[in-house]
Amino acid sequence: MILSASRRTDIPNYYSEWFFNRIREGFCYVRNPMNPAQISRISLSPEVVDCIVFWTKNPQPMLARLGELSAYPYYFQFTLTGYGADIERGVPHKKERMIPVFQRLSEQIGSRRVIWRYDPILFNERYTPEYHINAFGQIAEKLCGYTQRCVISFVDEYAKNRRSMQQIGAVTLRQMKLYEFAKTIGGLAKENGMTVASCAEALDLAACGIEKNCCIDRMLIEELTGWQMKVGKDKNQRAECGCVESIDIGTYNTCPNGCRYCYASYSPESVAQSRMKYDPASPLLCGSVRQGDKITERKVKSLKI
Repeated sequence: MILSASRRTDIPNYYSEWFFNRIREGFCYVRNPMNPAQISRISLSPEVVDCIVFWTKNPQPMLARLGELSAYPYYFQFTLTGYGADIERGVPHKKERMIPVFQRLSEQIGSRRVIWRYDPILFNERYTPEYHINAFGQIAEKLCGYTQRCVISFVDEYAKNRRSMQQIGAVTLRQMKLYEFAKTIGGLAKENGMTVASCAEALDLAACGIEKNCCIDRMLIEELTGWQMKVGKDKNQRAECGCVESIDIGTYNTCPNGCRYCYASYSPESVAQSRMKYDPASPLLCGSVRQGDKITERKVKSLKI
């Protein structure tokens, strides 16, 4: 299986101690977000985990402990944008802290295993196409040699972030302007030795030098591990998403990054309440087994051919 850690929350930044405890004990519990009384027990044995995909805006808490993952193939999706604290409230300063962290991570594990995400891209009165082009170019120059791939996407509106998108005055670019923007981004990436791809986008940006890509990428995993895998498209994602199947061990409503575009958290207050339940020793992330819960062993296996 492929382990996702996690689309739902920033495990490397806030819950790395819990994650390493789970790796050491060889299993974790994941509560079903659609049916909270159902809990899956998931084996984390290297015999069944073919690859771990980390999603984060700040992996610094993990850097000193990456040696504990020597039995597992893994790579990082590292989101690094040009937004300020008005959009990404809990993320440390990009130039002073996050770019150096990105560079250190790449030096430790190699440029192929750190994917730069300039994602999602939203436009408003402050964050104009010109602003993003300038920010993207500056970051790309600093990351030259530290990554081989950049992934972009344009912000999507969900029920959970619709109000926030309205509050920050998010606007949609006309298609021609969007193509011009994408072409410039593609050129800046190429100048700095990296390819750029889109994630879960209906727009075909191939003419702009931007191919369709995916985050949980079978081809990349096969390249990193050296083995072929039998795995299909993740049917739980959007139609435009090309990711292959994975098991996510995160929990919604637990990420304090405070990103205004986020769909995985209801509000800062609800996140704070969830985090009060955090126990690094618990098999569940930000929770504990309650009376009436049903724990079922999830059948997992290696996908190697």
